[in-house]
Amino acid sequence: MSRRRNNIQGPTSALTDFLKESGITAASIARRVATRNQEGTLSANQQEAGPSNSRQQDEQPQETSPEPGPSTNRRRTRSSRGGDTGAGYDSEKLDDDEGDREEGPSKKKQKLSKAAEAKAKAKAKAKAKKDDEDYQESSDEDAYTALSRSMYRRAGKGSGKPPNGSFENCARCSKQFTVTQYTMAANPGPGYLCHKCAKESGADPFKKPTAPRKRRPPVDKRAIPNIEVRRIISDHISNVEALGDLGTVNIDNIIRSLSRHRTLTPQNVNLFYSVQNKELILYDATNLPPPALTTLAMLNPNLTYLRLDFCGRMDSSVIEAWSTSLPSLVHVDLLGPFLVKAFAWITFFKSHPNLECFSIVQSPRFDLECIQTLVENCTGLRSLRLKEIGQMADAFLEHIASFERLTALDLSDPAESCSEDELTKLVKKIGPHLAELDLSGHIELTDTFLFSALESCTRLTHLELANLPELTDAGVAKLFRAWRETSHRSALTSLSLARNATLGPDALTAILACTSGSLTHLDINGWRATPLDALVAIGKRAAEVRRLDVGWNREVSDRVIKAIIDGCKRIEEIKCWGCNRVTINCPRRRGVRILGIESQTSA
Repeated sequence: MSRRRNNIQGPTSALTDFLKESGITAASIARRVATRNQEGTLSANQQEAGPSNSRQQDEQPQETSPEPGPSTNRRRTRSSRGGDTGAGYDSEKLDDDEGDREEGPSKKKQKLSKAAEAKAKAKAKAKAKKDDEDYQESSDEDAYTALSRSMYRRAGKGSGKPPNGSFENCARCSKQFTVTQYTMAANPGPGYLCHKCAKESGADPFKKPTAPRKRRPPVDKRAIPNIEVRRIISDHISNVEALGDLGTVNIDNIIRSLSRHRTLTPQNVNLFYSVQNKELILYDATNLPPPALTTLAMLNPNLTYLRLDFCGRMDSSVIEAWSTSLPSLVHVDLLGPFLVKAFAWITFFKSHPNLECFSIVQSPRFDLECIQTLVENCTGLRSLRLKEIGQMADAFLEHIASFERLTALDLSDPAESCSEDELTKLVKKIGPHLAELDLSGHIELTDTFLFSALESCTRLTHLELANLPELTDAGVAKLFRAWRETSHRSALTSLSLARNATLGPDALTAILACTSGSLTHLDINGWRATPLDALVAIGKRAAEVRRLDVGWNREVSDRVIKAIIDGCKRIEEIKCWGCNRVTINCPRRRGVRILGIESQTSA
C-alpha cells in the first residue's frame, strides 16, 4: 500500500540539476532500461513494485519531452537488480524524493535511520550550495559571456584551487611548478601562474593584504569655537523678532555683531528701524544699496542722530531723500560717501538749518560752494569734521572761521596741506572755544604754529598733531612747559603726536610733567629716538593713562611694559607694534590687552 503523494519538494543536488538540464529524466531512463532488458526484466520489476509501481507507470506518459519541471523531480525507486549503473545514476540520489515509497517484501530497499538520512540530506544541500556560489562568483565577471551552470561544472571550475603540493603547469610559461598557498590564478584564466610569472604580472603573491584605512570625517579648520559662538546672532538674525523688546543696548550689540561679519543686509536691517528711534548707528553699511538707505529715512522719520560707517554705496538720491524725510536730524556722521555730489550737499544744508554736528570722511566731491552753503544756513554748528577731503584749501578756512560756537574741529589728512598762516588765523579766532582740535597731516606746520596759535586754545581736552615732520623735540617741550605754568592746561585728556620721528625725551618729559593727573590717552607712535629712561617714566608719571601707543620706539622692551603695567593702574590697552625687544615673556596683567608682540604674531 503506497502512501499519499504530496507536492513538497526537498533540495536538489548538483547532479540532479545537471541531469535535468541534459534532458535525462526518470522516464527516459526507464525506457532505456526497458529496451536493454527485453527478456523480462521490466515485468519482473513491475511484479516486485506491486500495485503502487503499476499505478505510477500508468500516470507516466508514454512519450514525454525532456522539458524540466516539477514533475521531473519525482523519481521511481529502483531495485539494485534493475538499476542502470552504466548511466552514472546514483540510486541514493534517485530516491531523495521517493524514499517513503514502500516496496515488496522480497526486494525492499533497506531504509536509513533518521539521523543518517538527515546527515546525507544536509551534506547534499551544502554541496549544492557551494556549487551555486562558485557558479555565481564566476558569472559576476560578465553576465553575457559567463558559462552556463552545466558548462561551468563540466569545465571543472567548481572544484576550486588544486591542493597544496600538487603539480600544475603555468598558464603563461607552461613550466611545471608546485602549488602552494601563495599560488595565484591566471587573469584571464583558466589555469594558475608560477611565482615568477605572478610577479611579472604586477602582483606580489607574498604581499600581505593591508587593512582598509578608516576614512575620517572632514574637519573644517575654520570652525573655531569662539568664532562660531560669535556668529550665532548673525546666522539667526531672521528670528530676532521672537525675543521681543531687546532694549537700546542689546540692539546696539546685535548691530555691532552683524557689522563685524558684514552680514547687515536690506532684509535684516529693517529689524532695527522704528518710528520711535531718535538715534541710529550702523557700523557697516557696505551691503546697503541706495534704495535701502532711502528706506531708512522713511521708516525712521524722527531721527536726530545718524551715523553710518562704510556707506560707499550712498549716492546723491539718498541725501536728497533725507532732505525731506529727516527734518529733525541735527547730527550726521558719514564714513565714505564718495558718490554724493555737491548739489545734494547744498540741498541738504538748506533743508537742515538746525544742524549742530556735521562729520564726513573721504568725500572728494565736497567743494567750496558746499562749505559756503553750510556756513550760511547752519549757523549753530558746534562740531565740524572734514577729514580726507580732496578739495580742502585755504579758501575753506576763511568760511570755517565764521563759526563762532565751534567746539570741535577736524581738518586732518587733506590732499594738500593748508598754509601755516591761514591755519594760524583760523585757530586764533575760534581757539578760545575749542575743546577738540585735529590738524594732523598739514605738513607745513612748524614750531611757530605751536607758540602763536595754540597759545589761545585754553579749553583743549583732545589734541592731535600727528604726521607733522617740521615739529622739533625742543619746540614741543617748550609748548608744554609753558602750559604747565598755567593751571588750566591740566585738563588735556587725549594727546596724539604720532609719526613725528624727531620728537624724543625732552618732549615726553614735558608732556608727562604737564598732564600727569589728567591724561587718559597717549599716542607717541614712531618716536624712534626716545631713550629707555624716558619710556620707563610713563609708568611713574602717567598714572591715569588707559590707552597707550608706544609702537615703533626702538627702546621699548619687557622692562618698559612692566613699568607701565605696574605704574598705570587703570591701563586697558598697550600697543607695541614694531618693538622687537618686547618678547612673548613680557609681563601680563588681567584686563590689559597688549597688541603687537612680534613673536606672538609670527607664531
